[in-house]
Amino acid sequence: MGKAKKRQVDIVLLILVVILVICGLVFLYSTSAYNGRVRFNDPAYYFKKQIFATALGILGMYVVSKMDYHIILRYAPAVYLIALGLSTAVLFFGQEYNGSRRWLSLGPLSFQPSEFAKVAVVLLLAWVTERTKNKTTSFRFMGLVLVSILPIVGLVGSNNLSTAIIIMGVGIITIFVSNPRYLPFLWIGGAGIAFIAVFLSVESYRLERLAIWRNPEAYDKGFQTIQGLYAIGSGGIFGKGLGSSLQKLGFVPEAQNDMIFSIICEELGLVGAVLVMLVFALLIWRLMVISTHAPDLCGALIAAGIMGHIAIQVILNIAVVTNSIPNTGITLPFISYGGTSVVFLLGEMGLALSVSANQGFSRRSVTKT
Repeated sequence: MGKAKKRQVDIVLLILVVILVICGLVFLYSTSAYNGRVRFNDPAYYFKKQIFATALGILGMYVVSKMDYHIILRYAPAVYLIALGLSTAVLFFGQEYNGSRRWLSLGPLSFQPSEFAKVAVVLLLAWVTERTKNKTTSFRFMGLVLVSILPIVGLVGSNNLSTAIIIMGVGIITIFVSNPRYLPFLWIGGAGIAFIAVFLSVESYRLERLAIWRNPEAYDKGFQTIQGLYAIGSGGIFGKGLGSSLQKLGFVPEAQNDMIFSIICEELGLVGAVLVMLVFALLIWRLMVISTHAPDLCGALIAAGIMGHIAIQVILNIAVVTNSIPNTGITLPFISYGGTSVVFLLGEMGLALSVSANQGFSRRSVTKT
């Protein structure tokens, strides 16, 4: 009997993740120091909480990367049911912060079930598709995929529209990867637009966001958007220098959260912003390579789902900060403040590393791609 193939780490993906994590911590400290000093008399308050969550996430990434993703996939339905339960609990027992009810508290700890829901949906869709892989071109399969995620979309979307959009996007990407035909995506796109239109019209505050987006200067709630645009514009080509932002000094509300990209633009300028976007683009490309070279369909769908999640979230965040779309309250992966987000993002990277390791990525295959 021959020796078992040695599991190889996808060095390219790992390096990109490390770069984003380190840069994220640096940007977070620079952006949050003022708020930490004013609110908690500790400029490193947000940084210390984030670095603790990052340490947990790195540990989780390591553990998951060493596991066979096929074993994890067996528990996808149970994971999805837990996500449904937690999302339901938020509606009744969730904590409200800045007008949004998104957090559950467990003693001194709080977390966002919507971040767990993203991972649960990626696993569930891979599990569903794997069991119907001979019928992925049928309308029945497409309907099954979309119907399977509608409960979590409805629950999460009731207080977090941006995450609901991400989950729907992951579902569409899953269908696209497993389906060789293009025509069905016309009606899927139409149905998606109709769903979003209905969803926006249900709550008046969502229609108000559209009005604010069109003319932010006419509304008090447009203050954050306007100040974020001031930050972007004042950064110029090369920026004011790391730590030298003025807009983070209380002008951009909660600058360490959704609007952190505007502070990056102010401190590092257009050059720094482009470099950050380039690292994200490389990460998305690497996940696409892993999906393409995955040993089986479920591995390809897991990597593609993670790629879709990261890509959609990055695009939405930057589009919101630049006022290209209405404000949806979405964070920039690995960089914005949020312990739950970074823990589950790093867990997803562990899943992607597990897919690549099972495929047996070697240094030679990395250089070829």
